[in-house]
Amino acid sequence: MLLETAAHLFVEQGYAGTSVNDISDHSGRTSGAIYFHYSSKEKLALAVVREQFATWPQLAAAYTTPGVPPLEKLVGLSFRVAQSLSEDVVARAGARLWAERHTIEAAVPTPFDAWAAAATRLLAEARAGGELAEGVEPSAAAVTLVCAFFGLCTLTDEMPGGLDWRERLEQWWTLVLRSLQADPDPAALLARVRAGIPARPENPAPCRT
Repeated sequence: MLLETAAHLFVEQGYAGTSVNDISDHSGRTSGAIYFHYSSKEKLALAVVREQFATWPQLAAAYTTPGVPPLEKLVGLSFRVAQSLSEDVVARAGARLWAERHTIEAAVPTPFDAWAAAATRLLAEARAGGELAEGVEPSAAAVTLVCAFFGLCTLTDEMPGGLDWRERLEQWWTLVLRSLQADPDPAALLARVRAGIPARPENPAPCRT
């Protein structure tokens, strides 16, 4: 698949370090064939980012089912997004391209508005159900959580200690939930979320941009 080949190269070499000729050599497509579909490297990069965004509704849809507490949904969704950023090459490429957006001569869309909107909705539901700690304002908290979450995914592989993204994310949520939950019990909530997470692969890719 052309976009997947481009994504691999964008992850490994960055936007500036990847040429259409590189993508041609690795995909088996001629440069002319690539330009037929995408008139520039910028357009191809944007197509990779949009392909990443196409998976977001599927990830978020799994956390609209009634019967699960909102904060548990929020934590579960964060693990699914982190898993995607770690193990899906298109998602990883989209994140790196966004981080390198100033080198791309096109406006690179961002996932953060959608992430913040989903987090705001779940936090508002938690507040309505008495699950949220007093004084936590959903929209402001959502933006803070999204910023911190993306930073954690970006830096996990660079931090000392040898922990993978799952362990780092659990540590982070253990701290955060003590401030978010009306009756803090991070261990119990994380145990429920953990039970629904697929087993980790033997050689997981790093959660990084």
